Amino acid sequence: MTPTQDIQNLDDIKKMVDTFYTNVRQDEAIGPVFNEKIGERWPEHLEKMYRFWQTILLEVHTYSGSPFPPHKQLPVDKTHFDRWMAIFTTTIDSLFAGPLAEEAKLRAKNMAEMFNYKIEYFRKAEREQLK
Repeated sequence: MTPTQDIQNLDDIKKMVDTFYTNVRQDEAIGPVFNEKIGERWPEHLEKMYRFWQTILLEVHTYSGSPFPPHKQLPVDKTHFDRWMAIFTTTIDSLFAGPLAEEAKLRAKNMAEMFNYKIEYFRKAEREQLK
């Protein structure tokens, strides 16, 4: 069945985030990275993600902070970000359809590309310092 409803409210954000991270946690490629980093703090992480996406998609400003620093030292590369994006896109497409659903995918794509670029940049800079 094809979804017909767009992301409209905080309940939809929670559904999106919970479904996505359930899929992430079970994924063989990126699940171990997330599970090791987050450990027992999943409820705290999910709450932060609800606020993040609520701010991004619904313009209800409940998130403040910088999302990149916690990701800077993760043992990930482009293949991890590609997998993250595939899971995100599949999750959105299975739950929602409409302009905000498309905006969520675009924002996630831009974030994945930026995080990957910045992680590679910092790794290269660290390698240069070791020379």
